[in-house]
Amino acid sequence: MFLALRRGSSFAAFFLFSFSAILWSESRSVSGEKFFLDSIETSFGEDPSLLSDGFDFPVGAPNANGYVDKQPFGKNFHLGEDWNAVGRNDFGDPVYSVSHGVVVSVGNEGPGWGTVLQIVHKLPDGKKILSLYAHLSRSFVVPGQRVRRGKKIGNIGDADGRYGPHLHFEMRDDVSLPVGGGYGKITDGYLDPKAFIRAHRRIKRK
Repeated sequence: MFLALRRGSSFAAFFLFSFSAILWSESRSVSGEKFFLDSIETSFGEDPSLLSDGFDFPVGAPNANGYVDKQPFGKNFHLGEDWNAVGRNDFGDPVYSVSHGVVVSVGNEGPGWGTVLQIVHKLPDGKKILSLYAHLSRSFVVPGQRVRRGKKIGNIGDADGRYGPHLHFEMRDDVSLPVGGGYGKITDGYLDPKAFIRAHRRIKRK
């Protein structure tokens, strides 16, 4: 049986995104590039100013101005957020690093994802957080690059024409998780991005 999925509907996005991403993941033993955590530790050790001193939103800098989260964390088992500009097409709009950190992977993660970029951030207490930016039309950073909060790292895209333009954004406190499927009932290792950012707008370094 085939389902007629209306482009732009929440269920259509859920079905196409998760099903395509799962098929892609199953075709590979490891999704995406390895996280070179030793190298990341070296970067943070060499440059203490890379420790996070706060977080901002990935679009509409500052404070997500002019943007809305159309599919929040947890809705339809969504493991991230879908950010759209209000009242206009946002294809090509800038995407920003939410905090200081080190880029760990950039690449096409297959159908359902398109170009995905991941950054690891280190808090002053030593805890690591990963931010994931998906469906990008362009990226401007490379693995191993050190970035600052607010740096333009890419442009909003549509996963190579699969969806309407938007930014799929995730945050995780388990940096070893694979890219995954974007949706799931198990949320271990995932964070509610808006809640985390709002609770960590400014962080005092030790």
